[in-house]
Amino acid sequence: MTSSYGLHGRAALVTGATRGIGRAVAGLLAEAGALVCVTARDPKDVRRTAAELGGIGLAGSVGDPGQPRALVDLVLREFGRLDVVVNNAATNQPYGPLMDVDPRAWREAFAVNVEAPLRLVQEAWRGWMREHGGSVVNVCTEGAGHVGPNVGAYGTSKTALLRLTQQLAGELAPRVRVNSVSPGLVRTEMARFVWERGPVDLPLGRVGEPEDVARAVVWLASDAAEWITGADLLVDGGTRVRAAGPGPGGYAVHDRLRSAVPPQA
Repeated sequence: MTSSYGLHGRAALVTGATRGIGRAVAGLLAEAGALVCVTARDPKDVRRTAAELGGIGLAGSVGDPGQPRALVDLVLREFGRLDVVVNNAATNQPYGPLMDVDPRAWREAFAVNVEAPLRLVQEAWRGWMREHGGSVVNVCTEGAGHVGPNVGAYGTSKTALLRLTQQLAGELAPRVRVNSVSPGLVRTEMARFVWERGPVDLPLGRVGEPEDVARAVVWLASDAAEWITGADLLVDGGTRVRAAGPGPGGYAVHDRLRSAVPPQA
């Protein structure tokens, strides 16, 4: 399937790429023939993932001011081009009511979830995409724009990322396409405190898997979506459909967030 996506020989950079959605995205890009650079915080995980994919990697936090430039420099030095950027790295901290949020934790959420994607796109634009074009996909969340307890910082930052996606799509057209994917409940470590509590009643009958989201991300990044920019693709198993009404199973996922045990930092 991915052989028709036009990604063979192109260079892709994926953040938060050693597990969950990011790892699935990086793997599918490599399967499609792309040259892949991965990044995450743990050096051992980055080395292992890069080796598995036959690509390259650089450990570090995308929230660190120098990391975006270092990543783009590495990709251009090793691959000679940078065609795809997938902003997947995120933090769901701080968890709790906004009236109790520590200002430093609030700034960290925005540094990782909003500022880092912007800085990475800026560096990719200046280093390659302004002259040669490319595609950017930001990983947001189905919960962006919803009001819920304890996830105010995360939800607010991801809503900002949605707005950033649209703004960049307008500014960088026609050379660069910028889109986003908004997953629902997916079986990842970040969401473990929700899905591990048992079956979730969704229209499509199951919790999502990282590969469900990865297929959407890679499609948007590829030539198969060449006339799409500024879009947000909802990949949620019908969460928003079910949450729209109070019938059987209505609000099931969002109710879990209300009663979930806060994750540990």
